[in-house]
Amino acid sequence: MAKTKESEMSFLDHLEVMRWHLLRSILAVVIMALVAFVFKEIVFDKIILAPKEPHFPTNRWLCQLGEILGLERICINQNPFSLQTVKMAEQFSMHIIVSMVAGVVVAFPYVFFEIWRFIIPALYDKEKQTANGAVFFTSLLFILGVAFGYYIISPLSVNFLGNYKVSESVISAPTLRSYVQTITSVVLASGLVFQLPILIYFLSKVGLVTPSFLKRYRRHSLILIVTLSAIITPPDVFSQVLVALPLMVLYEIGISISKRIVRQQDEAMAEADKPKSKKKKETTEEKVSTKKQKPSSETEEEKSD
Repeated sequence: MAKTKESEMSFLDHLEVMRWHLLRSILAVVIMALVAFVFKEIVFDKIILAPKEPHFPTNRWLCQLGEILGLERICINQNPFSLQTVKMAEQFSMHIIVSMVAGVVVAFPYVFFEIWRFIIPALYDKEKQTANGAVFFTSLLFILGVAFGYYIISPLSVNFLGNYKVSESVISAPTLRSYVQTITSVVLASGLVFQLPILIYFLSKVGLVTPSFLKRYRRHSLILIVTLSAIITPPDVFSQVLVALPLMVLYEIGISISKRIVRQQDEAMAEADKPKSKKKKETTEEKVSTKKQKPSSETEEEKSD
């Protein structure tokens, strides 16, 4: 069961505890954001602006793979475009926004740790045991999602959106704001999408999602994943498969997790029903033995008469 101290806390006490967890989380994000703000050359030149350059690892690997397979279309971002700003304070505002996003990404494991510390006292001991490693796996999936969005989706999106033309008479001049918004939204969205197994885990625990439900809508999810990958990638099958495959794997992992949760719940219910069935059986045996003893006692009374 939950700790006695936590169970005796009032509503205001819980708010006070939550306030300190939130303050520590915000402080961690601000500290990481300040570090990113100070090292702006590294953050912008080496990280944010890198996906549009030919020397970016993904761009180089795809070009090498394209030479091997004879697919020139997958050699992307070989003609980097320039960015512009149209407002006086745009570069400064983008510097602040990028620093805050970097703070959220870097501090995410600690922020989730603080959230988990607030939630875990309300759990029972058995629930705490089954939820062991929640911080580790959530942080790991978020980091993997951020890396996938940065190294895979970002260069593909930049190549497609940066070189797309509706007409040769239209000059494309991307702004720094639009570029930063594309990179940050893709990276953060990928980090959140990779939380799908964790989301399925908790939904299965409360009974909102079952393996049969996930299997029934597998085709719908596949269509959604393929459509999403087609939107954010260049119009070739290789890029679409490259993006869609990890998302499909995450969905299948979620089905396996849901199966495990449902099986554990069924086993727990079976264990809980055992004492009841045993007690019922004992009661039935007592009734039978009582009925057997009653005629014999009546026979003894007749003999005595």
